Formats: sequence, C-alpha cells, structure tokens
Amino acid sequence: MTSRRGSFQPQHQVGRRRRPIAAAVCAAALLPALLSASACGGAADASTGADDLTVMTWAPAGTGSADRPGMTALAEAIGRDINLKGGLNGRRLRVLTCNEHNTAEGAKACAQQAADAGAIAVLGSYSQYGDDFMPVLERAGIPLIGGYGLSQPEFSSPLSYPVDGGMPALIGGSGRQLVEAGCRSVALVRPDTPAGDNLLGYLANALKPAGIKLLDVKAPEKSSDYSAVVRKAIGRDDPGNCITSALAAEPTGTMLDSYRRLGPKNTRIASVIGSVQQSVVDSTGGDGGPLAGAYVTSWYPPESAKVWDGLRAVVRADTTGGRTIDVSDPGVQTTWVSYEVFRAVSDKLAAAGRQITAKTVSGLLDSGEGVDVGLTPPLNWGTTNMLPSTESPRLVNTWVTYQVVKNGRMTLQQPGFVDVRWVLTGGKPPA
Repeated sequence: MTSRRGSFQPQHQVGRRRRPIAAAVCAAALLPALLSASACGGAADASTGADDLTVMTWAPAGTGSADRPGMTALAEAIGRDINLKGGLNGRRLRVLTCNEHNTAEGAKACAQQAADAGAIAVLGSYSQYGDDFMPVLERAGIPLIGGYGLSQPEFSSPLSYPVDGGMPALIGGSGRQLVEAGCRSVALVRPDTPAGDNLLGYLANALKPAGIKLLDVKAPEKSSDYSAVVRKAIGRDDPGNCITSALAAEPTGTMLDSYRRLGPKNTRIASVIGSVQQSVVDSTGGDGGPLAGAYVTSWYPPESAKVWDGLRAVVRADTTGGRTIDVSDPGVQTTWVSYEVFRAVSDKLAAAGRQITAKTVSGLLDSGEGVDVGLTPPLNWGTTNMLPSTESPRLVNTWVTYQVVKNGRMTLQQPGFVDVRWVLTGGKPPA
C-alpha cells in the first residue's frame, strides 16, 4: 500500500482523504471524581457541594466479554486529577460512575441516576442499549458526549454528540484498507446479533467499487472454540483471501487461537480497534503470533503516539483504587477524548461568562462552533456538518486511521486520518 502525506486541508489522494494527526494534546487537566452512593456508583463522598458540576460515565463490569471497567476507572482518575489542580474553572466537579451490567435495565438505571443527580452531561460510556438509555437522557435534557457508538440512537438523537464514527466508520474503513491491500475476497467475522447485521451494509459499500466478494460469517458472542467460524472464513485459503474481525476483544482472542491452529498460508487477517488492541496483540504472541502484519482500522492514533501523553500522565499519577487502566483500550481512549471535549466546552462557556449547564453545553455544541482537542480531526455538530443519513445524522467524525502490527506493535500504516464519509452514505469513492 502506498503511504502519502497530507496537510490538514482535505486532499484527494488515491481515492481517499486524509488529515494529519496532531503531534501533541493538551496537558492533562480534567475532572474530579466524587462517587455518589447508589447501586451504580462507588463509595460516596459526603462533601458534595451545591456549586459542584456533576457528570456521569457508565460501562459494564463483571459480565464477561463486554466489560469495560477501564472507562469508569479513568473517569474517576481524571476527576481526582483535576480536583487536585483546583477544579474546572474554579468549580469542583462530581463524577458519578455506574455499572450498566450489559443489560437494557442496567443502562436505563444508569441514565436515570444521571437524571436524578442533575448531571450536566454523560461522558464517554459504553452500552449497546441506546434505545433504552437515550430516551431517559432526552427527557432530562442531558447531552451524551462521546458514547462508544454501539447503538443507532447514539448517531441519531439530537442530544448525542459522538466523538468517533462508531462501528460503521471502523468496518467501512477496514473494507477500504483491505481494498488497498489487494484483497480479492473478504470474510467478515461478526457477532450474530442485530448490531452485527448492520455492519454488512457498510462493508459492502466499501468493497463494491472494487468488485470484491464479501462473505458474511456469523459468530456466537461467547464460545471457547471458533474453529468452525474460522474454517468458513478461510474457505479454500486462496491467494487474496482476507478476514476482518468485528468481534469484541475477548472472543477475537479466542478466534485467533483457532486461526493459529488452522495455520492458513494465504489468508490475511485484519480487524478493527476494540476487536484488536495492543493488549490483544501482546496476549496472542506479539510478532510471533497470528496478528503479525495484521491490518487494523482505528478511530484514533496508536497508543504509542504523543497525543496520548496527557492520558498516560493521568493514569501514572493516579494512586487511588489500584486498578489497571489499559491506555490502548479504545473505550478508555474514547472516555479521555470525551472529557477533553467537555473541558473545552466548559472553558468556552466560562470565558464567555455563561453558566455551565446541560442546556448551555448542548447549545454550544449545536451552535456549529467546532471543538478541536488534538486527538481527532476538529469536531462540529452544527446542522451543516450532519451526515446526510436518516439513520446516523449525528455521525460527524467520519475519519479513521490505518494501522498495521509491525514488530509486535500497532503502528500507523500511513500518516494522518482517512475520510470514509462516502462509504457511510453509500456514495462513490472520491476521484
């Protein structure tokens, strides 16, 4: 694959657009964590004040493959960090965390807790049950900034402000990455769920202009052996055959064990961030494992990039709780980006002498004033930036990065971001 450098102005290059990745990110200075006593949150802090700003982050824990405890742990660490530095624009910020248990009832309960606590925003957070939690937030007027992007309401609700393109952008980007890698056929290994069903159309849009054959391989979300799944994906192991995985990280690791045992000689492996991250590369053998040379599509730069220095600093400095936070986890990274966006919005409101409330936060985000925190291309949820899609109009960040596993590390395959907007709207590749 050719690698061409771009400038921060959009350019048309080999049928795709790129933006360079910012070289640095704002220093870590985010939000405090004072957990309320509830079935969702952790230990209470009785020193809550009337002038505190309240936000929430939720994610499942103790459920198995869907768990994202690093997201809530990071929210708490961010909170402690900023409180030690004097608060957010001089105000203490109360960070609530909630375990949504990977259930519709749990997600709805977390959203209701945010509403009952008068939260200004829900930040980051991971749940596939947007149909259940988003109506609760809408009734309370609470914006969701940077949900992980698992459910359709996160890309359609007027109170949702996604910071990444979710699975649609990842799987569409993976398709284009494999087109450029010379794949002649692509097998999508994906969950046998409605969310998995939705991925097919995006991958088909990416592959169709190149005339590449697409094979749909459904897989159970939990299994100790994916040999039958991998055998179907490999097929005859013809030259040019490629596999891309859209399973969660834990089942992807299990699938890779099956892939290694079958030992295909011609089939190439690819995946998307969340299915594969640096910890998965490490646990499956690094440069000597099945992911050596694998293609990975991500929303963000690799974990080793300098843009994550602020995140690493907060994780290193945090001494409370004793929990490990994997900075290569895209859920952790999305939570960081979300808090950075909230901090930037809060700074803008404070500079203008305006109160920081749920209404003013969503109002500023709706105004068309962009937010650039150096971790993604500038974000803008104004009307003219909406995706021309009835299903996903709020999906405004259509940029991804192409990475490759080299010497056991996930590294950029080419500099900059790649725009897959045309894939998400069913259009044609740019000339």
